Amino acid sequence: MSSEFEDGEKISAKIDGSVPVAHPESVQSDAEAERKAFLSSFSPEEDKAIRRKVDWRFLWLIGLMYIIKNIDYTNAASVKVLQVGKPTNILKQLNMTADQYNWVHYIIFEVPSNLLLKKVTPRNWQFRIILSWGIVLACHAAVKNKEGLYIARFFLGVMEAGMFPGIAAQLCSWYRSDEMGKPIMWMFGFQNCSGIIGSLLAYGISYMDGLGGMSAWQWVYLLEGVITILFSGVVYFVLPDYPKSARSSKWLTPREQEYLEARLSENAPKTSDAAFNTNEVLASLKNPRTYAFMLSQILINLGGYGLSWQLPTVTTSLGFASLPRNQLLNIPPAAASVLAIIFAGWFLKRAYTTRPAFIMVICAGALVFFVILASTTDKYAVYIAVVFGTMFYSVYFIPFWAWRSATLEGTTGTAFTLAFQSCVGQVGGVIGPQLFQSKYAYNGYKVPFAICAAAIGAGWLASAWTWWLTRNVEWDVRRIRRLRIKAEKGGKIFAEDDVRVFEERRFYVEVSK
Repeated sequence: MSSEFEDGEKISAKIDGSVPVAHPESVQSDAEAERKAFLSSFSPEEDKAIRRKVDWRFLWLIGLMYIIKNIDYTNAASVKVLQVGKPTNILKQLNMTADQYNWVHYIIFEVPSNLLLKKVTPRNWQFRIILSWGIVLACHAAVKNKEGLYIARFFLGVMEAGMFPGIAAQLCSWYRSDEMGKPIMWMFGFQNCSGIIGSLLAYGISYMDGLGGMSAWQWVYLLEGVITILFSGVVYFVLPDYPKSARSSKWLTPREQEYLEARLSENAPKTSDAAFNTNEVLASLKNPRTYAFMLSQILINLGGYGLSWQLPTVTTSLGFASLPRNQLLNIPPAAASVLAIIFAGWFLKRAYTTRPAFIMVICAGALVFFVILASTTDKYAVYIAVVFGTMFYSVYFIPFWAWRSATLEGTTGTAFTLAFQSCVGQVGGVIGPQLFQSKYAYNGYKVPFAICAAAIGAGWLASAWTWWLTRNVEWDVRRIRRLRIKAEKGGKIFAEDDVRVFEERRFYVEVSK
């Protein structure tokens, strides 16, 4: 106990018999010293072995969770062109126009869902989400008109709400901000594999048209719903909760559990955090960074969602392939996206530049190809543009969500902010598909693509503003990441310093008048 006090305090205690009181600064410095000593007791080999355990538990599972989620989204667009022009096409059977079908989307319920994450536990909540959404998805096969489809998609949104922000919030308890590119890469890499798998599924299921008295689009929804229901059981038995949760002790030693939390930065969610903290919610609402990130996401989503939703229609209209081989034209954009996402994960891991600087390049690349889509009807140029436009839009989210994780604070603050942003950010995803009205089809949807290009350009400016607001933290993240890489190459664990978020370091000083 005496080691906690300075020599002067020990002497005064001996003279007057009083009990010395440790200064908060002294206690904090001692706690930090203990943390550094504990982290330094691990070798790089032990560090890799522990993180490999975490990767094995998370990466393939969250990848599969996200691929199943996105197959639903991509095939909701793909079924529109299944048996197009025939009586068994979904638009014919439900008596809908293409413009009415575009209103199949949802953006609400993300926030209340994510605020229950800590109390219910991530494993239980994600199991509930996937099970209930699988049931509703299978029920889509029974709808008989457009009103039924709207109702089914509404309830699908209610059931699915919180899956992505819930995963992202949970990952912040296991991975450092400078490491978040890796799990995000797996999620979005698998997501874009869904474009390949979804197209192949739609292509194969198209030959089931009329089987059992059901149309091909009904089989798509039914089979995908059943697969989702079965997969929910895997999530229940495999998905971890938090590093120090009781379930984690089944595959981590107490020392490993302690290490995983000790190595996180000061703002990361911890296992011992309260299930709800009002102050963290209010702090998020008052922080201008919350709205800067939202604005960037809304604008990029407006352009990107518009293209991804319209992709099957655009590729089919080019006339390169007849039905049902038109579905295979959606594979190259997805494949290019997967390769670009893998590159992004590799690039971010090495900290060559800050995440927002990387995003500026990505947005500029996306803008080029959206301008092409808005300015030509040449079918070869259009197809090249949709491949690379899709690729740049898809890779945007790898540095974006890793960047976003650096300024989140606490368990409630992280859950609320990610859900709030995901909810509002998807407004762009609602607007984008509505731009592609049938009246613009005559010239290859030049007007909608011009609006999307403008949104991408505005998103570039919004990202620049967000970069300015986070400039000091982002430079600190890059600095610490490079020091960690250097220490690892020298056979050590870097534990001398960490990113400061609550009282951030000033690398960029305001210019005084």
